[in-house]
Amino acid sequence: MLEVVALSALTAFLMSVGNGAAGEMGKQLLLSTGTLVRRTTGRRTPLPSDADERTALAGLVHTRLSQDARLAGEWAVLLRTHGQPGAPVMSRGSGLPPAPRCFTNREKALRQLAREANRPTDGRPRVALLHGPPGIGTTATALRLGAEHHDRFPDGQFYVDLRDTATDGGPGPGAVLSRLLRQMVDAPGDLPATEAGREELYRRLTAGRRALVVVDHATSLAQVRGLVPSTPGVFLLVVVSGQPFALDAERVAVEPLSDRHAMRMLRELAGREKAARVRARMPQVLSRCAGNPFALNAVAMQLQAGRQDDPLPAPPGPDAADPDPVREAARHATGLLRPPTARLCRLAALGAWAHLDAPLAAAVASVTPEEAAGMLAEAADVQLLDALADERYRFRPEVRRYLADTAGPELGVAECSAAVGRGLDAVLHRALHAAHAALPQSWRTEPAPRDGAPYPDEAAGLRALTADAGNLVRAVVLADEYGHTTTALRLARALWPLQLKAGHWDDVLPALRVAVRTADTHQPRTRMAGALYFQLAHCLDQLGHREEAERAALTAVECERAAGHLRGEASAVEMLGLLRLYQWDHAAAYDRFTEAKAVYAQITFGQEGADDLPRALALVERHRGRALGGMGRLEEAEGLLGAAIDFFEQQGEDYNTARALTDLAEALHGAGRHTEALTRIAEAERRLAPEAVPHRRYLTVLRERCEAAAR
Repeated sequence: MLEVVALSALTAFLMSVGNGAAGEMGKQLLLSTGTLVRRTTGRRTPLPSDADERTALAGLVHTRLSQDARLAGEWAVLLRTHGQPGAPVMSRGSGLPPAPRCFTNREKALRQLAREANRPTDGRPRVALLHGPPGIGTTATALRLGAEHHDRFPDGQFYVDLRDTATDGGPGPGAVLSRLLRQMVDAPGDLPATEAGREELYRRLTAGRRALVVVDHATSLAQVRGLVPSTPGVFLLVVVSGQPFALDAERVAVEPLSDRHAMRMLRELAGREKAARVRARMPQVLSRCAGNPFALNAVAMQLQAGRQDDPLPAPPGPDAADPDPVREAARHATGLLRPPTARLCRLAALGAWAHLDAPLAAAVASVTPEEAAGMLAEAADVQLLDALADERYRFRPEVRRYLADTAGPELGVAECSAAVGRGLDAVLHRALHAAHAALPQSWRTEPAPRDGAPYPDEAAGLRALTADAGNLVRAVVLADEYGHTTTALRLARALWPLQLKAGHWDDVLPALRVAVRTADTHQPRTRMAGALYFQLAHCLDQLGHREEAERAALTAVECERAAGHLRGEASAVEMLGLLRLYQWDHAAAYDRFTEAKAVYAQITFGQEGADDLPRALALVERHRGRALGGMGRLEEAEGLLGAAIDFFEQQGEDYNTARALTDLAEALHGAGRHTEALTRIAEAERRLAPEAVPHRRYLTVLRERCEAAAR
């Protein structure tokens, strides 16, 4: 009986595979699909690069399936198991952060937001742009809306704060989608690689749902354009601290509090009795706060602490006060600190770190971690820092800018520059320890420093790198800005485990771009430049930027070859082969893998990489076998993959053995030897650890495909 495979399903599947090839199993599915396309069409077919090519290929495959019941059955299994025709499971998320207890005179803004969230469906998406100057309470208003209308959104409330980014301008649209989807997807696994793939998943997740999506501290239209809902039950609330941008949305302004409501807020926060003690000076206090809740909250905290003098005294001189109430509040709060604490805050602000903890602050200020911990808590008490989880802190952007602006005049250029250097050294030291622990056998990570406590295992190292990812990316940019060239390049090298094992491609890409530009300027055609271009190529490939990835890999080859670094050259050539393989160009991939093997063969006893040469050759032989399998040259593929399996078995590398067994099962299945393929699948499953869920899931589907083809 001929199974019917719809043309629309084929087209959607080809788009999903092309956009979703992130992570190892995503790449495996991409290769498997390419091999099946070749068997179906009877010819080499490159991976479609645009919608027209996908449509044409889907039409050709659909025509062939109408003539071959066995192939139609196999495609039906593939689409049923990997095509995700139904809606994926959507998590309800962790909800919004708690709304503040004290909330005054925002009824007008809340009414406008509620009206947009609940208006009748008329074909327009439900979107609001909530905006106001820094410190005015835009975030508090958004959180209050979520708290008051919780039942309106039974499918979940999702909150993404873009303030904690390590790069100017905030994260890009793909990174914003990634952050949101990791909350929305019940089992995140490997998210789609491309921005288009992530947006498509977002729309499938939210179709027919009733949910609230809050994007806080957005800075550009590009960040949120792809989140505009296409379903009437989803309300997108974009929060902007500053001037609004050109989003087609209901615009809701959060305005300064009137003096009456400002007085009410002070009484609620500080208590009526303490607020009454400064009644005579209240007009001046209210004038300087200018209805800004952040400034008012700072005054209230000082009153609660028992200060009875003017909570916001004007400085002497012609500039009586800063016209910006947040900067004015920051100025006064800094004056309340002990001089060593004020110094630490100013020096730390220069780095614009994603977060601060005691070790980093201690290095910046050249004090002990215990002293730094006390100073950070002191600064948080006067609202110069926001306390985060895990004893970490963060500056508000406008507060940080005030402190950074005053650091030079107060402390001098030399001390400021030295503090930045100490901070960079501290981040590098911690990153080198973590990167080496995360990939202890990799030559692409530096040895751990001799001083400092090592991380106990790979998982601990990767957790530390992930927790510090924002600061590590920021440190690359900062080191480049301050002329610490070698530090910038070494920091970028330490990003490798985040790319390879944690999938932080969106996060590290800006830092890698900075690093290769720096290497081109200061260390061109060196091993360092080659290594960084290799990392850039890997990152771009994972994000679906195939042409740019190939250019970066070619540059990596040139740099490594110029430096006489055989292992680096061979590895970069091997990457070129993988890039060709993932574009279904099996012949070109095979040629590149063969070239890489020849370069590896030039490494002789005693040279760098000689000890690891057998393993490197086994890996490249595995890739040659995969390419041959894609060309239908099964006998040769079987020999190479079998040799790789034997090597990894002898070395006790269960995971690499399972990978090669999976490749061999795919090749046998493609040749119609389904029973043998099933045997190899079972062998691969036995070697996989229980936590290798994506690989196990893939093997389950491959078994179904073999069984369907054998019937």
